Formats: sequence, structure tokens, C-alpha cells
Amino acid sequence: MRRSGQHRQYGKQGGGGGGAKGIYAKITVAVVVLVICTLSLLFWATISGNGGTFEPSDINVEELWGNTDSGGWRPSSAPRSDWPSPPRETNGYLRVRCNGGLNQQRSAICNAVLAARIMNATLVLPELDANSFWHDDSGFQGIYDVEHFIHTLRYDVRIVQSIPKTRKNGKTKKIKAHQLRPPRDAPISWYATVALKKMQEHGAIYLTPFSHRLAEEIDNPEYQRLRCRVNYHALRFKPNIMKLSELIVDKLRAQGHFMSIHLRFEMDMLAFAGCFDIFNPKEQSILKKYREENFAEKRLVYKERRAIGKCPLTPEEVGLVLRAMGFDNSTRIYLAAGELFGGERFMKPFRDLFPLLENHSSVDSSEELITNTQGLLGSAVDYMVCLLSDIFMPTYDGPSNFANNLLGHRLYYGFRTTIRPDRKGLAPIFIDRENGRTAGFEQAVRHVMLKTNFGGPHKRVPPESFYTNSWPECFCQVSPKNPADKCPADNVLEILDSQSENEVTSDIEALKNSTSRTER
Repeated sequence: MRRSGQHRQYGKQGGGGGGAKGIYAKITVAVVVLVICTLSLLFWATISGNGGTFEPSDINVEELWGNTDSGGWRPSSAPRSDWPSPPRETNGYLRVRCNGGLNQQRSAICNAVLAARIMNATLVLPELDANSFWHDDSGFQGIYDVEHFIHTLRYDVRIVQSIPKTRKNGKTKKIKAHQLRPPRDAPISWYATVALKKMQEHGAIYLTPFSHRLAEEIDNPEYQRLRCRVNYHALRFKPNIMKLSELIVDKLRAQGHFMSIHLRFEMDMLAFAGCFDIFNPKEQSILKKYREENFAEKRLVYKERRAIGKCPLTPEEVGLVLRAMGFDNSTRIYLAAGELFGGERFMKPFRDLFPLLENHSSVDSSEELITNTQGLLGSAVDYMVCLLSDIFMPTYDGPSNFANNLLGHRLYYGFRTTIRPDRKGLAPIFIDRENGRTAGFEQAVRHVMLKTNFGGPHKRVPPESFYTNSWPECFCQVSPKNPADKCPADNVLEILDSQSENEVTSDIEALKNSTSRTER
């Protein structure tokens, strides 16, 4: 099972450039590589000068199996200011087609709800692209709990499963949605002007494609909290998916702690990264062909890419990082991965280090589980198992929607431990190891990993996505230094319920008064 469909996100965006700009770019890369190699030599010289000793590691494996320090923060996406319920009369209907894989679609659904709120529109249940890599036509109803989705967002937007037909002059007529292509990362103003105008003209609009079509960074905390309500509360998988996921988690946890790893060593990601040289000629030919067909033409040199951490970690490198951190061969690992490129040749070194490897098929080989974990359903099960695991480790979280969404969800789920390898920091260490310089290898790996964040609250710095880190907008403190971070009342839903009932009562009273005046 592949975690692909991602290549649509990158798209072909023009050629490789030339002239002075091209020469400048090449010189820049060469300088970067030279600096990294120089620092690497100085680093190893320092270790050798100290007789091979190194400062002791502060990584405590036992502590990593628990949640990280919250710093007094807790997840909260409830409104903290005036948040009126959607009015009975809206400006029209909003249809969207969410393209890409499961997690790219998930982000698009969050954006669709926010867009509907911005335009005071009735949202039609989002369409999930059946023509993505998965060739899966399950649709929203086949993946998510529709009733829960609509009910959870009742204070935010009106949602219908389809555009209703209208009756005019005794005839039934279906509203035809006007098709629009939103700009990538469109600002709120585009929805409040261009899109809204078309909606008011036609009664409905159809936005397609709808991946990354609303800016992530918005200077409105309530809008960001709405995204979190959609992502972490409203979007719940169907009961059968939840049941299968819990079955796998229970079986894994029956034998103690377990870690999940998103092993992104697959053809599409390797082709995108341009990391070919470790493969044989036939495999390189396959990767190059895939790249030519799906990505923009670009000059990529393996040694340069590797030196700046642009290549996915190999399975062996993942194992070496974990071993250096102190995890031993009794560690149980769940692999969320598609078909690994290169096959067993690359998996064997990892399995030698960590033999207790599982995936959803090996945990339970029953026909029911195999039948129900294909395509998007399989991706959904992997997502839930990774969310519930004690530790999650993405091996290539840069352009991976699966990893990025999970990092954000685990942060919101209670600052659950994540291990995020610093590929750029680790690259010179692995390169030295390949060249026979192995002294102090594990100490060097620990030194790099100690500088990473293990899942606690931290400031979002571009290019980190809001869906990867929704702190601080979607978190609060009981005793905050900043009043804006204070947790809302525990009975916030009761308050919204009361507010909604009052609005309905006001509408009824207004209708009665209008009828009374008409009769007089």
C-alpha cells in the first residue's frame, strides 16, 4: 500500500533555470556542501582530541515512552470570543473537490469548512478525489462518520449532503454550481470578494481543485481554532475503521509499549528528492522515469542532496538512529509504509537491528482485516495506529502530508512523543560512517537528536505548517501569563447551545410579528 498521490502537491513548476542565476545556485550549493564537510571534520577532530570522549547523553528512553512536558498547556479549540451560530439564511452553497491522498484531502476539508464560514455559505459534504493515486472511490461517506461531522460543526457552519432542488413556478429545478479554480494559498479576502460574488450570482459555486487553496497563516485565532475543531473533533473515521485500528493497537500494546514509524522510503518520494545513486542501474532508471513524468525538470546531484539532508533516511539509517538513542532489539515497531523501493535488500539491516517489526497485515492476518485495509481505508487505519502509538517517528516529514498531519494531531492529543530526525544534522555523520570514520558515531547521533523537539509545545516557524503545529492558537492554559491564552469555560458547549436556542427564538418571534402585521 503506497502513501502516494503526493506528487500532485509538488507539480511541474517550470524548468531548471540558467545563466547567472544557475551558476550562482550551483556555487551556493557547493559552498554549503564544503561548509558541512568542514564542520564534520572539525567535529570529529574535537572528539579525537578528547580521547574519543563526549558529553553524556541526556536521552532517557523510559521517559520517551510517556508524553512530553506540556508546560501547563492543554488542547482547546473552543471559541474564546463572540462566535454566533450560522444564520438560517446563507449566501448560497459551497461545493469543493478535495484532491490528493487521504491527508491532503483532510487538510482541504478543514479549509472548506473555514471558507464556508467566511462566506456564510452552506457547505455541501466535500467530495474526495477518486482519481488520485489510490484509485479509491470510497468518498467522504466511506471514510468519515458523516452524522458526527455535521453535528460537531453545528455551531460553525450549515452542512448538507447535496444541493437541494428548488421549486419555482411549479417546476423543480436543480441549482447548478458555478465552477471556480481558487488561487493557491488564497487569502481570506479572495473568498470574501471574488468567490462570494460568484456565489451570490449563481446560488452555488464549485471550487476545484481544492488542495492548499486557503492560506494557512491567518491573523485570526478563532478561524484557526475552527480548523482545529474540524481536524481533531469533527473528522472522525467510520466505526469500522476505528474498530480495526483499536484491534491492532490492543494487540500491540498487550506486549508493552510500541513505536510507530512512517518509513517514507518509497518510489515517489525518492524520485521527488532526486536520491538515486544508492540504487542499481535498473532501479535508477525507474526512479528517473517516474521523476520525468511527475516533477519539474531540475538538476539534482545526489552527493549535494545527501549532504544537506534532502534524501529520505534509509531503513538502516533509521535503525542506527534509534539504536544510538538507546532503543534495543526488544523494541516493538509498527511500520506505516507503502511498498519500500529496493525491497528486502534495504529492509534486512533494519530488521537485524529491530526484529520485532509489524504492520497491519502481520498484526492480524485475518481476511476481514486484509479486505478492509486497502486504499484509503488502509491509510486511515495506519493513521489511527500511529496516532495512538506511544512514540511516532516520521523519517521524511518535509513534504509528507501523512507525517505532518500526525505530528499536529499527536501534539493536540496531549503532546505525545515524536522523534523527528534532523536529516541535515545527521547527514555528515552518516557520510563519515560510510567512509570508515566510525569512532564516536553513536555519541554524535545523540548530540544531534538532543537538539530536536520530542513533541512538546514549540513556536511555529516557517515552513512548518499550521497542520503540523497549531500551538498556541489551539491550546490554552488554566493560569496563563497572557489573558489571550486563558482556557474557555468548561461549559462552552452549553453556552453555544443557549445562544443557538435564543437565536431560533428570536427568528420565531420575528416571523410571528411579520405574520401579524400582514394579517392586519
